[in-house]
Amino acid sequence: MAVGTLFAPEWRTYTDRATGTSVRQLTDYRGHSHHFYFTNPGWYDGGRKLLFASDRANRTNLYSVDLECGEIRQLTDLAPLPLPREVEFTRACINPVRDEAYFVYGMKLIALDLRTLQQNVLTEVTAGFDISMLNCTADGRYVCVGIWQDLSGQIETDLLRGYVGFAETWAAMPMSRILRVATDGSGSTDIVFEERYWIGHINTSPTQPNLITYCHEGPWEKVDNRIWGLDLGTGYSWQIRPRASGEVVGHEYWYADGVTIGYHGHLADGRKIMGRTRYDNTQRSEVAFPHETGHIHSNDQSLIVGDAGSVRLWRWNGTGYDGPAKLCEHRCSFHIQQLHVHPRFNAQGNQVLFTSDISGYGNVYLADVPDFGSLPPA
Repeated sequence: MAVGTLFAPEWRTYTDRATGTSVRQLTDYRGHSHHFYFTNPGWYDGGRKLLFASDRANRTNLYSVDLECGEIRQLTDLAPLPLPREVEFTRACINPVRDEAYFVYGMKLIALDLRTLQQNVLTEVTAGFDISMLNCTADGRYVCVGIWQDLSGQIETDLLRGYVGFAETWAAMPMSRILRVATDGSGSTDIVFEERYWIGHINTSPTQPNLITYCHEGPWEKVDNRIWGLDLGTGYSWQIRPRASGEVVGHEYWYADGVTIGYHGHLADGRKIMGRTRYDNTQRSEVAFPHETGHIHSNDQSLIVGDAGSVRLWRWNGTGYDGPAKLCEHRCSFHIQQLHVHPRFNAQGNQVLFTSDISGYGNVYLADVPDFGSLPPA
């Protein structure tokens, strides 16, 4: 199948049997499909189209689905690559100011024009490194890329399937870098930060072009501090929500305002919390949250989605969170990284995007968000 190939709509809409929620299954193919990681939105063309990855014809490629008519279009035609460079799009991202996507193929960072489908190599990562998350700055000028020293020759590693080598890689303290790569095709690539600690989860602020977060990757209870901030203009790095001994926080993400960061975890005495803080550690708020969450996402504090057991919601009541309320089933296996649910809201907050292999294969779903009070408890 070639670039530009069109597929008839595969979607179907059904009513979730447990909650009555209207859910649209966007893909239906005997091979796994999934959306991007939950911190990386994939909507483009004014929200009318959505990017997803799919395993078709024994290859993994990037596709789009037209959310108005259901038509699917193939956007890449990439030959498979062996581990540890296999083709995958979980970490891909999109430019917030123009219809352009970015992904990694081998060691190359590639820009894809989503109108013409022309590809352009922005940079090639130095041999001896692995590549983690990509994210584009709010002004669309740069892609920020996390890389770390490739230790697969010393440590058995397969992070996409069971986090094999996860703790060992953290303990090895690999050299890590954050790259800032220009999206204008000039080839300009700067190392804006480096240190000997495993860096992951590069997240750009959706409104502040100079701000990103990154994490010290590894077991949450063992890393020195999970969430870090970086000013791309000055290179200044700082701890966000400094972690005290015995505390655990993670699954951090930016609110839509681009200055607030959400997270969850537990305190040293074991009490679970849901938290938020400004990037400068002001206006921090943490409330008791005695629930299982899984991955979480929200556009602000008002409504949070998580994936532990089902796709579930929590609603802010002014002092804490009501819920959980069950939005819909997902019955996902979580067997590999591409089959994690990774729910996230659309920009309007009226739909939740998620992946599930409830059908036996990974597929992409959009669930409508009804009135919170109409949903049953999870």
